[in-house]
Amino acid sequence: MAATTEEALGYEQARDELIEVVRRLETGGTTLEESLALWERGEELAKVCRRWLEGARARLDAAMSTPEEGDEAEGAA
Repeated sequence: MAATTEEALGYEQARDELIEVVRRLETGGTTLEESLALWERGEELAKVCRRWLEGARARLDAAMSTPEEGDEAEGAA
């Protein structure tokens, strides 16, 4: 079920939850078990964010490498 939850998370949702996880870890006051669970959740969220960013980079690279139709028409004239 965790994979489904991760797939459903958007970048902003994962980022915001990751910020909260980091804040809780930095604040302290949690048990070792809670801290480990937070750390593991943080790692999962970081992977979700990384996948979103890699996908966005791939889309940008593809868009930048494909000449626009208007540019081709201007070159042919």
